Amino acid sequence: MRVKPSSRGCCWWFLVVVTLALVYDAIVYTVQKKTEKSEGAAPITGPPGAIEKKYADALKIAMQFFDIQRSGELGYSSKFSWRGDSALTDGSQAKLDLSKGMYDAGDLMKFGFPMAFTATVLSWAILEYGGQMAVVNQLGPAQDSLKWITDYLVNAHPEENVLYVQVGDPEIDHGCWERPEVMSEKRPLTQINTSSPGTEVAAETAAALASASLVFKSDSRYSSALLMHAKELFTFADKYRGSYSESVPEVSTYYNSTGYGDELLWAASWLYHATGDKSYLQYVTGKNGEVFAQWGSATWFSWDNKLAGTQVLLSRLTFFGNKDTSNSGLQMYRKTAEAVMCSLIPDSPTATQSRTDSGLIWVSEWNALQHPVASAFLASLYSDYMRSSGTAKLSCNGYSYKPSDLRKFAKSQADYVLGNNPMKMSFLVGYGENYPQYVHHRGASIPADAKTGCKDGWTWLERKEPNPNVATGALVGGPFLNETFVDDRNNSKQAEPTTYNGAVIVGLLSGLVTTSSAVPSFT
Repeated sequence: MRVKPSSRGCCWWFLVVVTLALVYDAIVYTVQKKTEKSEGAAPITGPPGAIEKKYADALKIAMQFFDIQRSGELGYSSKFSWRGDSALTDGSQAKLDLSKGMYDAGDLMKFGFPMAFTATVLSWAILEYGGQMAVVNQLGPAQDSLKWITDYLVNAHPEENVLYVQVGDPEIDHGCWERPEVMSEKRPLTQINTSSPGTEVAAETAAALASASLVFKSDSRYSSALLMHAKELFTFADKYRGSYSESVPEVSTYYNSTGYGDELLWAASWLYHATGDKSYLQYVTGKNGEVFAQWGSATWFSWDNKLAGTQVLLSRLTFFGNKDTSNSGLQMYRKTAEAVMCSLIPDSPTATQSRTDSGLIWVSEWNALQHPVASAFLASLYSDYMRSSGTAKLSCNGYSYKPSDLRKFAKSQADYVLGNNPMKMSFLVGYGENYPQYVHHRGASIPADAKTGCKDGWTWLERKEPNPNVATGALVGGPFLNETFVDDRNNSKQAEPTTYNGAVIVGLLSGLVTTSSAVPSFT
């Protein structure tokens, strides 16, 4: 005989189920809130945390490439026995001392545009991550390298509306394969002025000197001089607008600019940080922002395009409670920076498809590593802004991501560079056991005691043996889209390092070497 179930028993079980569900929800909610808090709901403050050895080791190596690239009188300061004094008379025909600065890549040219970008990024890295650098004794070397460039840039600006933007003739230079210490070819100078303007390079140099003025603010005299030059150069760049590539057409083969609007915004942003003068903020958030900022569009950060860097730099004002945060233009920079970050996170609905199968950002076969490393540097910065300001989430088309997702992406790009890739090769020369041996670099490829010069030096380019000198810290061009790399001295697409690559890898590694809070202000 079937017994009718008791309604009382049914209610009892129902109450048990409901109670368990409520307990489960409470546990999930508590765990979720704890996770959110640990990921940035509460500001992260305090000194640098535990050192991550692989990034610390890589940073110490990467920093050395700046020493290799130095021009001028090195004397006892040279850390490499195969490097010595060079280009001591650069600038003499204009009665200027342009002996300092750094060679651009594997050649012996001094291109002012990418060199200034190197200085700006290196300044930014020091301002954001100087504490982390100091923990592993790299702050001093970073500042020394920066000053080697800024000394050159100051000397290259002898008059208010004159800037020397190039030392050397690229056709002559690229017709030689020789050590910088023995070069004897003519080193002509190229300048921009009111009749032959170059807004991009003038503005980038202004950005470099403005950002460096913050790095060296403890030396008030030098900092003030840097800022004076920065202000003059920005005024020159803005008042006499004209394309660098048009005024100096021969440079288009090497560093062709795609526009100057991004440099104007970039320079004004740095000048605002350096001076607090609201006119610079109004410059970037007003009409110039509307015309040049490409609000809402994610772009790639590089020597040619500074928009993504500008967006991240200005977004830090909104994270740390700047009194001008309500500025609608400033909010547009923040939103566009978010679009950039969303494009980088691999599983974001707006993630870029410009990646290799292993996840490396890949945009160009020439110097392929510039874009992923620069992007990872920006992601590291943005992640730290979020964590330090207590911002728990980043929204990407309805999906939420945490600061740790950006840091994970940044680490993935750094790890790929350091050897976690299908080739099992480190693209940072001197790091790990397997790195390029045939770097496209004149000084590294020729023995220090060689007697060869301009023309007979080509024999060293063609030799089958590995380079006799290790270009320690050089970040080479990197892999092709199919994740192959041909280690050949003649393969300049993949095997040539650049000085500006050195700046972005130093910035990225400095951000990863340990954890710390971002500074609310550079001043």
